[in-house]
Amino acid sequence: MTKISRREFIKISAASMGAAIISGKASDVNAFLPDVQPSYRLGRCLHTVEIKSKPDPESNTLETKYEDDILICDREVIGKAYPIYPTLRLWYETPAGYVRGWSVQPVKMDVNEPIAELPTYGQKPGMWAEVTVPYVDIYQDNPPARSQLLQEMKFPRLHYSQIVWIDGIRTGSQGEILYHVTEKHGSYGDTFWAEAKAFKIITPEDISTIHPEIEDKRIVVNVTHQTISCYENNSEVLFDRVSTGAKYNNEGKNVELWATPVGDFHAVNRKYLSLHMAGGSAAAGYELFAVSWTSIFATGGVALHSTFWHNNYGIPMSHGCVNLRPDVAKFIFRWTQPFCAYDPGVIEILGYAGTKVSVTEF
Repeated sequence: MTKISRREFIKISAASMGAAIISGKASDVNAFLPDVQPSYRLGRCLHTVEIKSKPDPESNTLETKYEDDILICDREVIGKAYPIYPTLRLWYETPAGYVRGWSVQPVKMDVNEPIAELPTYGQKPGMWAEVTVPYVDIYQDNPPARSQLLQEMKFPRLHYSQIVWIDGIRTGSQGEILYHVTEKHGSYGDTFWAEAKAFKIITPEDISTIHPEIEDKRIVVNVTHQTISCYENNSEVLFDRVSTGAKYNNEGKNVELWATPVGDFHAVNRKYLSLHMAGGSAAAGYELFAVSWTSIFATGGVALHSTFWHNNYGIPMSHGCVNLRPDVAKFIFRWTQPFCAYDPGVIEILGYAGTKVSVTEF
């Protein structure tokens, strides 16, 4: 990988994204990864972002960055909030200036050594794998696209922290190793090839149960304060900010149906190591690839799950679920009962009295 200086790197622009193409043949794939040194602390722009001279929305705009541009984030700074999110004061300092924290996904550039042969952890060869780079382009193996989201994406990609199932390995036209990428659960049947270096293998040990000997476990989500707490025998073992169901959409219209239901729920009774999510109407629906560490606890598919599409924790953002930071979602997935086996990476036990979840609003 070519080494670049910090100042050179910050000048990487959206123009480089034009190299992405969709191909039905693995031999035609010229896979693209961002050219980033692993030692840097990074952030991926989630949408158009203004680089400011100070951590203040009223300060001068020095540059404009766009979706999937990668920034070096030297440190976190508490600055002034934007009126739209008055409680979010986190900014990141970059070599070019300051960027608001809620517009950037914290990411890493951990490049992996590809393997030559698939492991067998279940009945057939295959493995779960996590994206450990800011993004990786994916190239459809079985066009035309079936997913509405895929049809609308100009540059199909997977992003940092997403998890997919790998069931094939090939060599590309440039000698690069490619993995065959699928979604085991909830997908429309689209499959892809992608650069193997972007994926870290997940082993059965990586999803083993945390503290299985403790029977008294419970989760409390507070929709007023947008927080989550995990308890073992009344001792809090985890606390973090979350994003629960939004009561208003982007147009300011009331969408009470998106609210996370309040009450005491008797069980986490369905888990998916990775799930293709979709719901709602064509006008107000959503679709998301490979949502990792999904633990469903209420009717209608209301779940605790990882999030890669926003960094607005502390603000209601979802269509009813509880959005979590990836590491928090992984902990909860492993910590709660029932246990989910590696293959097939799903457990569904309706009526099972698993780990209790309480959603409060005071």
